[in-house]
Amino acid sequence: MSTDQSRQIERIKLLKTAPHACSYLAGHKASTGFVDPDINMTTDLYARLSENGFRRSGTYVYTPMCSSCNSCVSARIPAAQFLPSRSQKRCLKTNNDLNVTRLSSVDIDEHYAMYADYINQRHSDGDMYPPTQKQFEDFLGKVWDFTQFIEFRLDQKLIGCAIIDVLPDAISAIYTYFDPVEDRRGLGNFAVLYQVAMAKELALTHVYLGYWIADCKKMSYKMQYQPIELLQGNTWNLSK
Repeated sequence: MSTDQSRQIERIKLLKTAPHACSYLAGHKASTGFVDPDINMTTDLYARLSENGFRRSGTYVYTPMCSSCNSCVSARIPAAQFLPSRSQKRCLKTNNDLNVTRLSSVDIDEHYAMYADYINQRHSDGDMYPPTQKQFEDFLGKVWDFTQFIEFRLDQKLIGCAIIDVLPDAISAIYTYFDPVEDRRGLGNFAVLYQVAMAKELALTHVYLGYWIADCKKMSYKMQYQPIELLQGNTWNLSK
C-alpha cells in the first residue's frame, strides 16, 4: 500500500460504539469502530480497508476497537499457494453433485427460510438469534455493486449460500448459511474451498476470512486452510 493510501485511511472518521458484551470471548467487553457511513465508499477504498483488517456487515464497514484486548486477528488465504488437505479433497468430492451458481441477487423469501433454520439450529447461542427477515435483509440482503451470492443447489433445491464481495485483488467472505439437514456435506468448508478456486480462476490474490481468535473454538476452523496469513500490526505474516 502506498503512503498516500495509508494517509487516506488514517483520515477516515470512525464512529466507536460503547463497550458491550463480546460475542466470542466470555467475560470480555468489545467496542467496534464503524467507518463514517457518509463517506464515499469506492471499491478501491473498500479493498484498501480490507487489506487493513476492516470487514463489512450490511451497509457498514467496521473494525474491532477494544481498549484492553487485541484478540481479533484478520485472516486471509493466499489463493495461489493454497493446496487442499486430504479432508478438504473429500469435502470437494462429497459436493461434486451440487449445482453452483454465482448471482447478483436472490429470492429473499427462499433464502430467508433457510437462513432462519440455520440460525435456529446452529447459532441459537449467538447475537443473531432469534432471526428475523428484517435482520436478514439488513445484514445480508443489502448488496453492493461487487457483492455476489454463490448458491448451492441439489437438483433444484437450495441447500446453501455463500455471500462474498469481489474486490479488485481479492474475495472477501461475508457469510455462509446452509440447510442444517445437509450438515454432513460440510458446506461451510465447501464454500471456502469454492471461493479459493474462484479467486484462482479470476487471478485474485487472496480470500479474506474475517477475524480469527485463538481462544475462540468457533474460529478454530480457519487454521485448517493452509497456508494462511494473519495481520500482525500492519503486516500480513504467514502462520502455521
